Amino acid sequence: MRRRRRLYPLALLGAIATFALLGVPVSGTRGANAGHHVTQRQVLVADLAPWRLPAPVQAAAVTALAGRIVVAGGLDSHDASSAGYAELDPGTGRLLSRGSLPDPTHDAAAAVAGGRPVVFGGGQLAPAATTQRIDASGASIAGNLPDARADLAAVTLGGRAYLVGGYDGSTRNTGVLETADGGHFTTVAQLPSGVRYAAAAGLGSTLYVFGGERNGSATAAIQAVNVQTGRARTAGSLPLPLERASAFVLGGRVFIAGGRSGTGPSADIWRFDPATGRVTPAGRLPFGVADAGAAVVGKTAYLIGGDAPQALDSAFRLRLVNRRVAPRRAGRAGRAGRGRRGTGYPFAGDLLIADRGNDRLLLVDASRHVHWRYPSPGAPAPPGGFYFPDDAFFIHGGSAILSNEEDNHTLVEIGFPSGRLLWSYGHARVPGSSAGYLNQPDDAYLLRNGDIAVADAKNCRIEILAPGGAPSSQIGTTGRCVHNPPDSLGYPNGDTPLADGNLLVSEIFGSYIDEITLGGRLVWSVHLPISYPSDPQQLGPDKYLVADYARPGGIFEFNREGQILWSYRPSSGPGMLDHPSLAEQLPSGLIAVNDDYRHRVVIIDPATGAIVWQYGRTDAPGTGPDELNTPDGFDLLTGGTTPTHPYTG
Repeated sequence: MRRRRRLYPLALLGAIATFALLGVPVSGTRGANAGHHVTQRQVLVADLAPWRLPAPVQAAAVTALAGRIVVAGGLDSHDASSAGYAELDPGTGRLLSRGSLPDPTHDAAAAVAGGRPVVFGGGQLAPAATTQRIDASGASIAGNLPDARADLAAVTLGGRAYLVGGYDGSTRNTGVLETADGGHFTTVAQLPSGVRYAAAAGLGSTLYVFGGERNGSATAAIQAVNVQTGRARTAGSLPLPLERASAFVLGGRVFIAGGRSGTGPSADIWRFDPATGRVTPAGRLPFGVADAGAAVVGKTAYLIGGDAPQALDSAFRLRLVNRRVAPRRAGRAGRAGRGRRGTGYPFAGDLLIADRGNDRLLLVDASRHVHWRYPSPGAPAPPGGFYFPDDAFFIHGGSAILSNEEDNHTLVEIGFPSGRLLWSYGHARVPGSSAGYLNQPDDAYLLRNGDIAVADAKNCRIEILAPGGAPSSQIGTTGRCVHNPPDSLGYPNGDTPLADGNLLVSEIFGSYIDEITLGGRLVWSVHLPISYPSDPQQLGPDKYLVADYARPGGIFEFNREGQILWSYRPSSGPGMLDHPSLAEQLPSGLIAVNDDYRHRVVIIDPATGAIVWQYGRTDAPGTGPDELNTPDGFDLLTGGTTPTHPYTG
């Protein structure tokens, strides 16, 4: 049984679509794309259902029968095991309460046995062996498992239910159980390795068990069980260890979605090929989720609820559709490098881009698929418009975004992915220095204590805002724009939070970098031999990274003595940077950079100086696919974490 967690229901609006190409071409035509063969392929589309659940759903048992999704048990808002069960109409999102189970439970599994939904095991404070049958007259005890089991998975094959994995309170279950009625069981096989929190799916006469937790950590193993012969074997490996994922079959294909990989809930969708044992990328969920209940109704798979703040009252839809696809032309941006295959290269997760010149935010993955944009028809701009987003950072585990609209003189917090305005500060298009006003705000960060720090550049101060939005303190004297920290600052444009709680401040006037405590004490200050320092970042105990916002611009590593340890500064050609505003080291060791006036975000290999990935067409501003206009900020979200600024709220 897991350690129980309290539920916090969140309103979740909007939908995000993401897809990957599967299979082989099924037709070909020629038309407007003269000289380019257009094919039709099946595409996996994953988006949010257009409805929300009326209540949070976590750790519930989920299965499908007769076009309805049965949701039983789970954790309620008081962290207690629930006895309720309901039917969900996936067409409307209407959840109809049907009654109560005899025994409350969570971390159980559900499947159809003998034509009726059955809830297997789970428990309250300890794993239980009880099985509970649901029919038209209500719910009743169907029988008992041979041993207690929680954290298990259940699959329906040929009208029978099969149970795999689980935990009896001391050991991980290896026996694979079969039942035709939910009350009588036969052990048909033994897993090579006992696991809990595994995902399972069935195809033909074979059960596939994906990942799970083994010996205290996640495993990448894929186990296969032939339920007719009883043969069990290791059938392959996931690209990374994964637990609490969901598995399902659509169109004869096996998919694994979400789960937890050690960095928080995952948004990855994988396809497993039983014939070869290979696992390949199959798309992305709108956001990461673990512990979601999976059910297939018709030609659509649904992931219900789960362990992520955004997922508690939401559902994902996953469908295979036919789409015409033209081969992508390699433009100038494409020649810079397409990235390597594999997890984490050039980055894992999604990259949020503040596309300043287009007054929008985009969320893209390493394959350059756009998964989300703001504003959008379902997520309109706030009052006063969404104008000049200079930076944007994920906060609250990826459930919201904090953006500073520099020339709009405002800060906004918007829900992710709903796009709903949660909070704002400042007055649109009206600069000022008194309480409630800003003048060219830059780099707004949520701090661990709930305060917000923002470089109020033209007021020459770092403003600290209390959680309610009222100014609580500041660093620097308002309007005194000379380098004399902490008493005065020379046009500050960066205030990066550090692990020790201090701020790393960049001053444009004089090209200084300072470390200053939130209480206003100067720790150190250094002058750099560059023209315009922008948004410094810490890489190590005495190693920092900064962009030089100039043409040609550059990226520099330096120490507190002002020594340049490494630099990237081509003076011409495709690699030249034109006013780069932000450079950050990614978990892969590569360096991502906003190349503002070349209208692209690039990722550079510091070992070779090569651009290995980019989004945006070099020197070609636009609003279409793979196009940007003066991008000025970015942030990386990986499984609910922000690895480039882990010291924020």
